[in-house]
Amino acid sequence: MTTADYIALAFFACVWMGYSWLLKGRTFFGRTSLTHAMTERRREWIYNSLRRDLKMIDTQIMAGLQNGTAFFASTSIFAIGSCFALLGATEKVDAVFADLPFVLHGGHAAFEMKVGGLAALFGYAFFKFGWSYRLFNYCTILFGSIPMLRDAESDIIAAERAAERVIRMNVIAGSNFNEGLRAIFLSIGYLGWFINPYVFMTTTAIVIFVLGRRQFFSQARLAIMDAGPPSNLHLSALRRDMPSSDGRDLPEGL
Repeated sequence: MTTADYIALAFFACVWMGYSWLLKGRTFFGRTSLTHAMTERRREWIYNSLRRDLKMIDTQIMAGLQNGTAFFASTSIFAIGSCFALLGATEKVDAVFADLPFVLHGGHAAFEMKVGGLAALFGYAFFKFGWSYRLFNYCTILFGSIPMLRDAESDIIAAERAAERVIRMNVIAGSNFNEGLRAIFLSIGYLGWFINPYVFMTTTAIVIFVLGRRQFFSQARLAIMDAGPPSNLHLSALRRDMPSSDGRDLPEGL
C-alpha cells in the first residue's frame, strides 16, 4: 500500500467518526437532524398508545421495525460471504483490473487487505443490525407492560414510567439500526478504493454529502417537522351547537 492509500483510509475513518459525532448533536446550523426529529415522533407514538386499549396498530409497527432490521442483518451476512468468495478469485480480479484505466493495483496483498476491510465493514453492520433486532424484541416486551387505558388513568405516573422505558429502548434500537445502515452506505464509498485512493476519498465525500443533505436539508426532514395546517385545507371545525349544512342538527355524538 502507498502513502496515498493510508491517507485515504485515515480520511475515511475521520469522516465517518466526524459524521457520527455530528449526528449526536441536536442541531447543525440551527437545523434539527432527521434522526432527532424522528426521536420526537417515536415519543409521540408511544404516548399516543396510552390513550387506546386496542394496540394492534402498535404491535404491527413493532413487527415492521423488527422485520426491516432482520432483512438488513441477513443482507450483511450475504455480503460477508461475497467478500470471502472474492478473496478466492484474486487472480481473475487481477486480470480484470489490468485492463482498466485509472486503476492503481498494488498487488495481491493490498487487494486482500481491501477486501478484508470491506468484510469488516459488513461485519460491523451485522452486529449493529443484530443488536438492534434484539433491542426491538425487548422493546416489544416492554410495550406489553404498558397498562390499559383504565389503569393508566388511575395511575398516570406508573403509566408514564412504562412509556418512557419503551421510548428509551426504542430510541436505542433505532440508533443501532441507523449505525448499521450508515456502514452499509459508506461501503459504497469504500468501493472506490479498489480503483485508486483518490477515487476512494471522492466517493466517501459524496456519500457523506448525500447522507448529510438527507439529515438536515431534505424534504423528508421537513415532512416530519411541526408545521401549521395549510391555508387551503377544506376542513373546518364542527361545533356541537351549529346546524349542519342541510339545516338538520348534528347528532349528539359529533
